[in-house]
Amino acid sequence: MPRIDSEKFYLSSIHKHGLNAQGVHWISKETQELRFKMISNMLPNKINTLVDAGCGFGDFYTYLQTTNLELNKYIGIDSIHKMCSIASKNTQQEIILSDITKDTIPHAEYYVCSGAMNILNNFETHLFIRNCFNASTKAFIFNILHGDKQSKIYNYLTKEHVLSIANKLQVPRVEIQDNYMQNDVTVGFFI
Repeated sequence: MPRIDSEKFYLSSIHKHGLNAQGVHWISKETQELRFKMISNMLPNKINTLVDAGCGFGDFYTYLQTTNLELNKYIGIDSIHKMCSIASKNTQQEIILSDITKDTIPHAEYYVCSGAMNILNNFETHLFIRNCFNASTKAFIFNILHGDKQSKIYNYLTKEHVLSIANKLQVPRVEIQDNYMQNDVTVGFFI
């Protein structure tokens, strides 16, 4: 059973805050972009295909346009129809409506996810990570809330939990960055 109804969670936030970082439950555009920076620091300078899992408004694609990254193809995936419509309009890229925990997803060199797992339960998080990792040919890079806090809304993972998932998936190389923001961690599962 899901932790909370993600559609209600995000649509009420969009209604309250609008189409901005707060509308997708980030504290600010600056903290959102810091997380994007941490993910992009783990990416190479040239990528053929990148999938943004839980793409929201397509803000990561917009952020990438300000970097030196050469990206041939971007695909966004989100489970909320309104998010897909907004991301499609904002990015002019391929956006797929899909539940990553259940559906078949396209293969790509790199999968990234910034914050979309923060409201999943532990089982859903494991499925999400597994499916994205298995669909990537080079790496799955993500950030998620870090720590052992218990919350009725948010999902926190410890480094030990992340490493346990990596071990179960037989990830060849794991990179973890946790020195940029309290209660946040960016992880790279590299093939």
